[in-house]
Amino acid sequence: MTPDLIAAFVLYAFVSSITPGPNNTMLLASGVNFGIKASLPHMLGINIGFSILVLSCGLGIGTLFELWPALHDVLKYAGALYMAWLAWKIARSGAPQTAGAKPKPFTFLQAAAFQWVNPKAWIMAIGAIAAYTPADGFFTNVLIITLLYSLTGAPCCFSWVAAGRLLRGFLASPARLQAFNIAMALLLLASLYPVMADAVKDIGLMLS
Repeated sequence: MTPDLIAAFVLYAFVSSITPGPNNTMLLASGVNFGIKASLPHMLGINIGFSILVLSCGLGIGTLFELWPALHDVLKYAGALYMAWLAWKIARSGAPQTAGAKPKPFTFLQAAAFQWVNPKAWIMAIGAIAAYTPADGFFTNVLIITLLYSLTGAPCCFSWVAAGRLLRGFLASPARLQAFNIAMALLLLASLYPVMADAVKDIGLMLS
């Protein structure tokens, strides 16, 4: 990889990592509800889980979708259902809690596993491999891409959690916190619009 290509990729990695999406929406909510320290496993899970996804795409797992297109649909709709469930959980985070129902931040494994059903993560990973990984010395370049994405993504994750932490004072009111969590849940659901549009199109084709 040339210095110019590396610079272009780092810019791509930063923009794709810092812009709103399912991960960043949940990190912002986690920062508000649990603080920075409790959200560290969540941040680390995203960073490492996504790095594994990028590496896997570079090693050829993305070609499975070309061989079995139905696998892509299964992953897409399963991910949408899971994200809808997460939105419901986020919306309830600010509600009064009983002794046995206190919400908890994402664990490392939960955050890492979420990358495999996160549509934006797949787009980012496949885009990085397809557009920024030269064929000459491909395996080495995949490792470089994975490392650069990890180094770029980590501060982006932290910035969203830190922003949430800064909002905690303003959201100290239970009513404001509840409204914030509902807004975050709606944003997470809004990110599912492309998936839902595809589902409506598929249903229309089946009924026609």
